[in-house]
Amino acid sequence: MTLLAGLDVGTSSVKGLLVRADDGAVVARADVEHPLSMPRPGWAEQDPEDWWTGARAVLDALGAEAEIASIGLTGQMHGLVALDAGDRVLRPAMLWNDGRTGAQCAEIEQRVGLRALIAQTGNRALPGFTAPKLLWLARHEPDVYARIDRVLLPKDYVRLRLCGEHATDVADASGTLLFDVARRRWSDAMAEALEVDPAWLPRALESPQLSGTTPSGIPVGAGAGDQAAGALGVGVDRPGPASVVLGTSGVVFAASEAFGADPAARIHAFCHAVPDAWHSMGVMLSAAGSLRWLRDVAAPGDDFAALLAEAERWEPGAEGLTFLPYLAGERTPHADPDARGAFTGLSLRHDRGALVRAVLEGVAFGLRDGLDLVSELSGGPTLGRVSGGGARSRLWLQILASVLELPLQRTAVDEGASFGAALLGGVAAGVFGDVHEAVAACVRPGEIVEPVAQWVEPYRAARERFVALYPALRELA
Repeated sequence: MTLLAGLDVGTSSVKGLLVRADDGAVVARADVEHPLSMPRPGWAEQDPEDWWTGARAVLDALGAEAEIASIGLTGQMHGLVALDAGDRVLRPAMLWNDGRTGAQCAEIEQRVGLRALIAQTGNRALPGFTAPKLLWLARHEPDVYARIDRVLLPKDYVRLRLCGEHATDVADASGTLLFDVARRRWSDAMAEALEVDPAWLPRALESPQLSGTTPSGIPVGAGAGDQAAGALGVGVDRPGPASVVLGTSGVVFAASEAFGADPAARIHAFCHAVPDAWHSMGVMLSAAGSLRWLRDVAAPGDDFAALLAEAERWEPGAEGLTFLPYLAGERTPHADPDARGAFTGLSLRHDRGALVRAVLEGVAFGLRDGLDLVSELSGGPTLGRVSGGGARSRLWLQILASVLELPLQRTAVDEGASFGAALLGGVAAGVFGDVHEAVAACVRPGEIVEPVAQWVEPYRAARERFVALYPALRELA
């Protein structure tokens, strides 16, 4: 029995899967949590040593390190790990959800020019990306900046500790704002414009390439950022289906055979984890995280099943109650770190269930914003493959399918990112000939949730209210 390990270096924990290569069955799971530090408003940091401690514990818990054929890596994107010449961590890692770099984003767009920036990187400068963090360090912690010898992304720090290699993959590198996404290589022009030493940057490999081996000889695949790996984990390895993620954040992801960027960069254009393929991606920052927030403040201690049962008693549109899910700012389509959430249309008839229904619907409307933009760039998908904790709710999937006007399909394994990483590791080790073979062998499609016919028109009307609210409330945020 050939076993493949996938490690996901997430924001809240390191997750691991042990996958059987012949049919994709998961034979073991492990999850080790690590802390998140928010030392100032808008900051988000972690100690990379916690990732490594968690990765070792996960591999131990999976119980088969001596037997596995490969290790594949994935994880949170955009984070900055700054190392000195001895590969020692210089400061806590600044994460994807760290919002301190607004001034640096404006500086980058002014230095490079927005049109040139989008043409070169496929994206505009956003606070979560890696390059603005480097500029922030240069301005605010010059002593740290002066000691930088290497820069890594979060999962790549775990790779360094696993096999001693400074390497990344093209999908994860696409989110740094230092990468020429069309040409799948580091951008000399961006490094020069931002005064970043190219020697700091790791080798950029294709996702299914071998990046090194552990001391015991286990191959370690290059891997991918969490969204590209997650898309492979649900079978989105080519144009056709879209990956729809209902995790803490929400994502609509579509593969394409050529590089293309939205002229206004309202969605991301990145390299896919499949060689010679790209993807477009709309990202909302608070999807299932919005429901968790509501539960924590309005129903602490209650389980989600009870809240969803209360929401099910309300008709679509919740009698005019609308929720804007911008609790942590927004990326798609507004690219506004200062956007804020809101409930509007409250009446005395509305109860806790109505608030929950409005949150489910508001997140669905936000994902529809992303789908419309992705469809403009990559063509409309025929099916959505869903993953993330929110996808376990049939009610939420019915709402989402009706808003997207798209059938949604679950897969047998819903831990998309770590599952996709395991498949990439299998390709790197020669277990599979390529990514498409790995997906065909291991991804098992499941139940399809269709749009509810009588909900489609009410949701079209409710979405008009949703779309009108952001510009109406923007000046009040």
